[in-house]
Amino acid sequence: MEFNESDIKIPEELPLLPVRDIVVFPFMVIPLFVGREASIKAVDDALAEKRMIFLASQKDPMNEDPGKGEVYEIGTIAVILRMLKLPDGRVKILVQGLKRGKIKEFIKDEPYFKVRVEQIEEDDKTDDLKVEALTRHVKDQLNRAVSLGKPMLPDLLAIIDSIDEPGKLADLVVSNLGLKISESQEVLETVDSVERLKKVSEFLNREISILEVQQKILSEAKGEIDKSQKEYFLKEQLKAIRKELGEEDDFNKEIEELNNKINKLKMPKDVKEEALKQLKRLSRMHSDSAEATVVRSYIEWLVELPWKKSSKDNLDIKNAKLILDEDHYGLEEVKDRILDFLSVRKLKKDMKSPILCFVGPPGVGKTSLGKSIARAMNRKFLRISLGGVRDEAEIRGHRRTYIGAMPGKIIQGLKSVGTDNPVFMLDEIDKLGNDFRGDPASALLEVLDPEQNNSFVDHYIGVPFDLSKVFFITTANYLEPIPPALKDRMEIIEIPGYTEEEKVNIAEKYLIPKQCKENGIDLLKFRKSAILKVVSGYTRESGLRNLERNIGTVCRKVARKVAEEGVFKKTITETDVVKFLGPEKFYPEDELKNNEIGVVTGLAWTPYGGDVLFIECTKYKGKGNLVITGQLGDVMKESARAALTYVRSIADRYNINEEDFEKYDIHIHVPAGAIPKDGPSAGITMAIAILSIFSGRHVNKEVAMTGEITIRGKVLPIGGLKEKLLAAKRMNVKKVIIPKKNENDLIKLPKYIKNSLKIYTVESFDEVAEIALI
Repeated sequence: MEFNESDIKIPEELPLLPVRDIVVFPFMVIPLFVGREASIKAVDDALAEKRMIFLASQKDPMNEDPGKGEVYEIGTIAVILRMLKLPDGRVKILVQGLKRGKIKEFIKDEPYFKVRVEQIEEDDKTDDLKVEALTRHVKDQLNRAVSLGKPMLPDLLAIIDSIDEPGKLADLVVSNLGLKISESQEVLETVDSVERLKKVSEFLNREISILEVQQKILSEAKGEIDKSQKEYFLKEQLKAIRKELGEEDDFNKEIEELNNKINKLKMPKDVKEEALKQLKRLSRMHSDSAEATVVRSYIEWLVELPWKKSSKDNLDIKNAKLILDEDHYGLEEVKDRILDFLSVRKLKKDMKSPILCFVGPPGVGKTSLGKSIARAMNRKFLRISLGGVRDEAEIRGHRRTYIGAMPGKIIQGLKSVGTDNPVFMLDEIDKLGNDFRGDPASALLEVLDPEQNNSFVDHYIGVPFDLSKVFFITTANYLEPIPPALKDRMEIIEIPGYTEEEKVNIAEKYLIPKQCKENGIDLLKFRKSAILKVVSGYTRESGLRNLERNIGTVCRKVARKVAEEGVFKKTITETDVVKFLGPEKFYPEDELKNNEIGVVTGLAWTPYGGDVLFIECTKYKGKGNLVITGQLGDVMKESARAALTYVRSIADRYNINEEDFEKYDIHIHVPAGAIPKDGPSAGITMAIAILSIFSGRHVNKEVAMTGEITIRGKVLPIGGLKEKLLAAKRMNVKKVIIPKKNENDLIKLPKYIKNSLKIYTVESFDEVAEIALI
């Protein structure tokens, strides 16, 4: 049943039915599903009257309850042809658009919108030649779109072909193009029929362009498929020709070789089953297919891994001790731990390998120590750096479904050394990163857990590999960045650094012969005073790297003399060191020479070892303000305020006028200003500096101190004591003040450190002042 606008009279007031995801045009017959309560009441009211309703599209299709300003003003007056109530409470209606209309006024809001509608009159011009040409052009465009694959019913094309009015043609075509709501609404709001048809022509042009590109892509894809099929048939023919000629099939030979390798290897049962299963899959594939390449690579990885292939340990404890002593001076704690392991291994063959973590500043020999351990045990040595690793797949590997998938660094390393019990060093574990690709530190938990690593599963390999025989050693500059769960699985061995005496011995035994060899000269003899000059005047570090660089520089200067003049100076003196290396960079004795007011020797811990800081304090006319400089963190700033508070509270005890604290500003500076510093260990140092300034008493520069202070004058314990005492020894400090609660830490200190320093343990600030102030 169809209606013409002449059949019935359209009332001025109509129920409003907001529609979403569609724009209804005049002469368009379409079913609509109505589910909102207000919309169902609007339909019921329309059916009770003249079956007329006003359809307006929503601006936001997702809005469940559109208001007055959330529907377009221009819509379509429609008549409801049929109505059907569905079991789920919704209503299905069949509507036919009659003509355009514009909302002039909202008459009521509840229980649905009722609006006053102004009809929009249209005038279709059919006698103009330009209009007729445009009409034909649009019809041709539509036929072109259909020929390129645009789906459209044949009956609809016949109806469109019979329409001559430009307005009706535009409405009918645009309602079947599947445009966006905003584009369809733009056409609906265009009253002039010729202009409307022009817009439809533009949309048709765009649709034809898209369809032409689609057609081109389809034809290219079909060409590729045809090409692949052709190549497949040619390869099969070539295969058959080779077979007829009696040529050997390389692919079958490769399958046979892999099968022999799998059967010869001592693989675990489940691994062998998986390898044979994948080999069977490979044999059924075409040799040049992409999947065959993936499976072949996987089988080759399985075959080349060291399943149950171990190097024989050298369990001669005396020989191991000789090798460790030969390669490294000192480091007794580390050497003892290795010898303990070898001793237990000698008695218990199936013991689990330990997981050690060497913690210390750069250049103290953490990595080279790993090489010595491998040499002492007669094992292969393998090292990977974890610095900056952010992707979990670096440890566990990629899954084989990814293009370019590979096993992780652990499995790759074991393949490269060819044994399942190497000394495996994981360098810079404190510099691991993490991001959206995963957390490599968590992936390492399975690797470094002795209870789990006997069945480590790499994502690429997909079968368990026993890592329990691997001797894992990790290194770190400092412990704080290492996650607690990872730290818990490792045995921490701290290597704090070397004293001047140790550096001299190491230089004589190791560094000088090494640098002479590297620079192509005969072995030089350095006087002990010359080595000491390099150590004290040109380096200030816990490790040995700068020392080795400076010795290398001296060797190169000698090599140049030999090359230019043929002169070979075999003995290097202090004068030669200054001549070759230039003026001294550090003068530790000079810094400790003069006792001053307000300058205190403090001890600090850094990731690169201990250091000595000279904290300075001064006062000047002001209003009692405290100025703190030297790039200090919040903790040190709070320590400075606590120190000032306590010194003010005991001013009368040291004959200080309380009013001085109001007359003067105090400035505390901690060199060097460009280096950030923080930590709870400089409280007593800053308190002594402030007390010295206001009491006028000199501070003994040869007394270094470390400890935190409370506002009641208690001295609290600190960390990094070993590193700080080493720094004091390097600077030739004679006396050191430490908190009483750190007394137990002295037990583990080497005797040469304790014997060379006079160490005071204190509980209160008064004890500190008594020792430090002159």
